[in-house]
Order: sequence, then structure tokens, then C-alpha cells
Amino acid sequence: MTPLARFRKVVVGGTFDRLHLGHQRLLSVALELGDRVVIGVTTDSFVREEGKKGVEPFEERVRAVRRFVEEKGASDRVEIVPLEDRYGTTLEDDEMDAIVVSPETEPVALEINELRRKRGFPPLSIVVIPFVLDGDGRKISSSRLRGEVDEGPCRDD
Repeated sequence: MTPLARFRKVVVGGTFDRLHLGHQRLLSVALELGDRVVIGVTTDSFVREEGKKGVEPFEERVRAVRRFVEEKGASDRVEIVPLEDRYGTTLEDDEMDAIVVSPETEPVALEINELRRKRGFPPLSIVVIPFVLDGDGRKISSSRLRGEVDEGPCRDD
């Protein structure tokens, strides 16, 4: 068991586009809390269904997540899976006992627990991680980063 682990199996999911400090915080907490961690990364088709534009390709996002996990020395206890919908494997895996979410995705975790109850699975402990803010007090987000990359810095040379 890892020193700070409180749960046998933790799940965290997301698009993880342009892996930023907010994503790193979610992943770090999941790694701290779980003996094993399942990380769901949204597939390109799911991203399209959600109407997101300019998102990095699935394989690139998985590579960034894998690199982060390797840097944390946790590869041996992490499984990275494709996320085809909002629930991933949370409705099938009765070994999961916690889910790490942001305030934005907490409603999905509540929905997951309701569906788990209906299927006879125990609810997941929900760990909500506050948003990471930038120097201006704004939430760091992939959509903002995509916008800043698209627009680029304005310079008069």
C-alpha cells in the first residue's frame, strides 16, 4: 500500500487536453489516494460528440498523461483507459471505491453514484478538488489555453 493511500481503487477521468496544472492536481490527488488508479481519457469521437474544437488527438493526450504518471513513479499501479462516455468503467467495476473530480464534474460523479446504486454497486467516495487559479484569479482551463494558443500573443515589433 502506498503511504498516503486511503482507497483501494480510485478513478479519475477527463479530456486532459494540453495537460495543465489543474489536470496535474487532479491526477496527483488520485495517485496519492489510491493503491490503484484508473485514468480515463476521452476518445476523439467522444470529444467530437461533446462539441469541443481544437483538442489534441487522443494518443497525444494519453502520452502526456502517461509521461506525468511516469514522472510520479506510479506507472505500475495506473491503468489508462479510453473514455467513450461520461461513465467509463465506473458502472461495471465494483472494485472502485473513490472518484476524483473538479467542481465542474462533480454532478457527473453524483449521477454515477445513483446509477451504481441502481446496479447494486456501492457508491464511490467523491473527492472534489478545487480549481487551480492563474495569477489573475481565473480558472486554468484547456479551453482558455486553446483560445490563447489560437490567438497567440500580440506583439508590435
